[in-house]
Amino acid sequence: MLNNLLCTTKPFLNCDMGESFGSWQMGNDEQIMPLIHAANIACGYHAGDANVMSKTVMQAMKHDVVIGAHTGYPDIEGFGRRSMKMSDEELTHCIWYQLGALEGICKTHGAQLSYIKPHGAMYNDMMSNSAILEVIVKAVASYHKPLPLMLQAIPKRDEILSLASKYNISLIWEAFCDRLYMDSGLLTPRNQPNAVLAKDAAIEQGKGILVANEVVTESGEKLAVAADTMCIHGDGANAVAIAQALHNSAK
Repeated sequence: MLNNLLCTTKPFLNCDMGESFGSWQMGNDEQIMPLIHAANIACGYHAGDANVMSKTVMQAMKHDVVIGAHTGYPDIEGFGRRSMKMSDEELTHCIWYQLGALEGICKTHGAQLSYIKPHGAMYNDMMSNSAILEVIVKAVASYHKPLPLMLQAIPKRDEILSLASKYNISLIWEAFCDRLYMDSGLLTPRNQPNAVLAKDAAIEQGKGILVANEVVTESGEKLAVAADTMCIHGDGANAVAIAQALHNSAK
């Protein structure tokens, strides 16, 4: 299923899901799942738990949605949005642990784990720190079943492509409909104004990515974004409305 999505001419839609925990609810998974193609399911470290993971896997299966592991730092209190200093070994084992947990649930339900997408601070650290990127690439490559790594579609990719080639892993390039881009091609940090786009702006940016493979940056410049997939953050207040508006455009 993943290979079929990667062969499509338009970026397919993915969403961060399964981020509830116990009685605490996050996101609108049941409403969004039928509107997307791939679900990045939290693995219990930044969010999610065994019950939520199992329920989300079954929802994905019901709607023929590809399943990915949304791995984060062990930071439930901070929702994985705080950087953590970890040794290479600790970070590797942290990733393997989460992959194994979600893959075990997937196998039990007869589903398949198809890729990995780091979450929050781990994702940002990966994109801004080449040393952390290499640790994550190596951890993914050395898992018992190497998985494609989803990461941000930035203009300058030579270093990332070289690492992927070195460790023989596949990459899935990702764009964002609901986040403001800096001129560098990276995302505006969440602690800065307008980092998260309002509903209409997110829909407009999403359609720009789907139709023209481009976004408008913080300075008003058009930036080419060559992406395989586009993320809709499931925890946003307007996530369902954004997904509904972009669902037909992504077909």
